[in-house]
Amino acid sequence: MNPHIKDNDIDILLSAVLKIQTWDECSDFFEDLCTVQELKALSQRIRVASMLMNGRVYSDIVAATGASTATISRVNRSLNYGTDGYKMVLERLGSDRKL
Repeated sequence: MNPHIKDNDIDILLSAVLKIQTWDECSDFFEDLCTVQELKALSQRIRVASMLMNGRVYSDIVAATGASTATISRVNRSLNYGTDGYKMVLERLGSDRKL
């Protein structure tokens, strides 16, 4: 993890996420943790990542998701130069994902 964001609070958050055992627990936790807009922003980034990985162009992604080109660029940068977190999660979702 990026040393600029790693601290005890982040460790607690990540540990908390790992304690989630069911879909309902996950939904309840994130509903309590995040605002509706924060959840929508996070889910939008995952959809953008999926579309980029499937070769979609920015204009198609903007039209389909409403994401800004800045958000798309940020996600694209993570896909190309990040820690492969998006790729790992999207591969694990496999055919379960409805993006």
